[in-house]
Formats: sequence, structure tokens, C-alpha cells
Amino acid sequence: MTIREKSEREERERLSPYAKCCLDSAGRQRPEEPCPMRTDFQRDRDRILHCKSFRRLMHKTQVFLSPEGDHYRTRLTHTLEVSQIARTIARSLRLNEDLTEAMALGHDLGHTPFGHAGEYALREVCEHGFVHAQQSVRVLERLENDGRGLNLCAEVLDGVRCHSSGQRAQTLEGRVVRYADKIAYMNHDIDDAIRAGVLGISDIPWDLQYILGRTKSQRITAMVVSLVENSSDDIRMSEDIQGAFDKLHKFMFEAVYTNPAAKGEEGKAKEVVKSLFSYFVTHPDKLPGEYHGILEEEGAHRAASDYISGMSDRYAVSTFQSLFIPKSWSL
Repeated sequence: MTIREKSEREERERLSPYAKCCLDSAGRQRPEEPCPMRTDFQRDRDRILHCKSFRRLMHKTQVFLSPEGDHYRTRLTHTLEVSQIARTIARSLRLNEDLTEAMALGHDLGHTPFGHAGEYALREVCEHGFVHAQQSVRVLERLENDGRGLNLCAEVLDGVRCHSSGQRAQTLEGRVVRYADKIAYMNHDIDDAIRAGVLGISDIPWDLQYILGRTKSQRITAMVVSLVENSSDDIRMSEDIQGAFDKLHKFMFEAVYTNPAAKGEEGKAKEVVKSLFSYFVTHPDKLPGEYHGILEEEGAHRAASDYISGMSDRYAVSTFQSLFIPKSWSL
């Protein structure tokens, strides 16, 4: 019996009957020889962790554009916090932690530069629209690995696809990741907003502080404990914690996510993305060679949005400058 087979048997014995075991996976689009050591979900996690799109997350905006300080979150640190919270919940519920981690690590790979500002910009100009969750799946299925995709298991792709859209994940692990994403970004965005002077702790409604706690750690703990104590055949919070969770989400949109002090530069960021998109749709021959196959098969809008959405913030700015900003005359 291989190490992988022992792990698969151990999953059967240890995990909840509501968990998704590797042996019950719907599998990959292209069959592969199993790894002698890792289960399929472990293998998917490792493929995501080592892919180029994952590394680029370190230079993509979470909320604050190009913040002057080393302690503000990026899209990469957000992803790691989501993974930690999701794994804690999954382990406590005896769900499949490897599957949960793979979904969490891959959930934002399709996010644009400049956070949601870039996403909204592409959504406005692309003929096929743009949703970062769907683009994350496209990165995993089509764009990574020199256009061959990572050939991940269907359950991982489903969890990534459903982490923020109106769709409901087929697995409990996917539903855990959806909650973990919101728990992570609401709480670390409060932390960053306070650091930036956009928000004060006293601005958070007193009833939310009473129910959830005053600190980031207290709030996360309250939410995670409520999920663990109230979930079984589905993932849910208690009524009072869910109500506070929803109210905090609404508060953050009003106080931070649409606050001109935090979002004042987003108009410029959107124009950068729209200008790049217009240029590459008009001049598709200027796209890198790896996107020419997409151009021929799916058109300029798809190829341009794939290229631009994969850019880091600084690469998008650098590309914009090289295309639209006059260079100094040199002798």
C-alpha cells in the first residue's frame, strides 16, 4: 500500500460523513497517473502554491492602492489569511482540510490589478463581462502551465468558482471557504483602515463590538466558533452572530469600501485598466505571444482581459507608462 493509499484510507476513517474524501472526487478533466505520496487534493494544493499566478498576488492590491507602509495587506496576504481561517474551520468540523486549503489558495488567482477597481473596469468594457471568481477558474483551467491549465479536481474548481458569486458550492469545504473569505477580508480591512486613519475603533457600532468583540482576534474567534458550533450537514452561524456578521459587512461597505478617503485613487486605476484594454483590443498584435492562441480562438476581448487581469499593480502602471507617457529625449 502506497503512502497515498494509506492517506485515502485514513480520510475514510477520520473525516465527517459530510466531508468530501479524495476517493469520492469527480476527478480531473484529463486522467493522470496518481501520485504515490500525495492525495489528489494535496496535489492540487501544491500545483496552486507553485504556479506563477499565485506569486503575482504579492503585488496586487487588496483594498488600499499602493499604500506607503509594509504592514498593509496585499492580495497574497489576504489569501494566506483566508487559508488559515478556512483550515481551522475545516479541521474542527472534520472536513477535508487539503481540499479546503486548495480552494482557499486558488480563490483569488484571477483577481485584477488594483483590487475591485480593476475588476469593475474590465466588467464595464469587456463584451463578455468580468467576474474575478470565474477568472480564477479560467486561470486554473486554461491560462496556467503555458496554456494547458493545472488540470485540477472538479471539487477544487467548484469551490473557487463559488467563493463569492451567487452560486452555492457543492461541497461543505467550498462553503467554508466562502465564509472564510469574508471573515478574513472584513477583519483585516478594519485593521488596515484603522492603520490608515480611515476608521477608528469607536466608529464600529457598539452592538457589533458587544456581540463580536473589540479586537480582530476576538471578532474572528466569535465568527469561527459560531460556524463550528452550528454546522453539521451545512455551514451556518447562529442567528445572532450571522446578524452581526451581515451588519458588519454592510458597515464596511459604507465606511471603507466606498469611502473617498480610501478609494480616492480608484478612478485613476480604472482608467489605467480601461486604457490598456482599449489599446490591446485595438492592437492585438502587441499582446505577448502566449495570448495569440486565445486571440485566434476566442477573440481580442478575451485575450486582452486575460492578459490585463493577470498583471500586478506595478506591471500595469509600467505598461501604461510605456504605452501612453512620452519618454525623455536622450542624446
